[in-house]
Amino acid sequence: MAMQLGYTMMTEQAGPKDLVSHVVGAEEVGFDFAVSSDHYFPWLDEMGHAPHAWTVLGAAAQATSRIPLMTYVTCPSFRYHPAVVAQKAATLQLLADGRFTLGLGAGENLNEHVVGAGWPPADVRQEMLVEAIQIISDLFDGGYTNVRGEHFDVESAKLFDLPEQRVPIGVAVSGPQSCRIAGELADAMIAVEPNAELGEQFDAAGGAGKPRIGQMPICFDTDRAAAVTRAHTLFRWFGLGWKVNAELPGTQAFDSASQFVREEDVAASIPCGDDVAAVIEGARAYAEAGFTHLALVQIGGEHQAPFLEWTQRTLLPAWREAFGG
Repeated sequence: MAMQLGYTMMTEQAGPKDLVSHVVGAEEVGFDFAVSSDHYFPWLDEMGHAPHAWTVLGAAAQATSRIPLMTYVTCPSFRYHPAVVAQKAATLQLLADGRFTLGLGAGENLNEHVVGAGWPPADVRQEMLVEAIQIISDLFDGGYTNVRGEHFDVESAKLFDLPEQRVPIGVAVSGPQSCRIAGELADAMIAVEPNAELGEQFDAAGGAGKPRIGQMPICFDTDRAAAVTRAHTLFRWFGLGWKVNAELPGTQAFDSASQFVREEDVAASIPCGDDVAAVIEGARAYAEAGFTHLALVQIGGEHQAPFLEWTQRTLLPAWREAFGG
């Protein structure tokens, strides 16, 4: 059940300079890898931030030297054209000296509506993702790429700065269709729930032996009541599920949809406080489901420093004992 411990640069809850400072701290205390969300909006207005993730990752690549970096995840179908995503990923891989993985997904209306391209049904979004991945992969091969696709056109595109180490691609999954796409086209599976069936479907489609990268929120604080309140304030949307989260168009919609979520509901699903055993127990579900990597999200942009200190002193030793790495 070996599983690496990751840190999440959550762009929805911290500004760009703080995010870079946080990931530098994560590298210093010993996290195995780091991921970054890629949002145009926070989930709730209370979260208060949404800087450009790729700019932040470029700075992070220069400010760190060891820790692998990853988008968790970028949608290459609406805000960004896939040819531009390929260029950004290749450049970031060069800046990071081979430490970058491109995490991709079909997107959320919350972030993609800003370009006014509409929000098609899920099956169409998956078709767009497949076409986008194929374009990105073609550009990673080098040479010129021309595409007249169902969803995207590419006119004589070529990446002039390609890294020696090809950028690995991870794909976010939530059901059979996305697992099939990931198994066939990706180098890694990405998921936010410890569902073993996702891994089985990923393996059946060609993903056997490839990394499975999960994510789990926690809210560390020596005052458990304060942690529960903070988790409710900032993360009460989390339990709505990704089928809902992908469709809602803005922060007011998430506020409305989560208005009846209670503090005790959040505390039952997110480890809150400083009980390391609760974090290990939550993480164990991912390990038992076959995940090789798990990135923690510390809730609260202003509460990263004590979390990092606690991780180095308390969490990491317990993690290594439980999961190796």
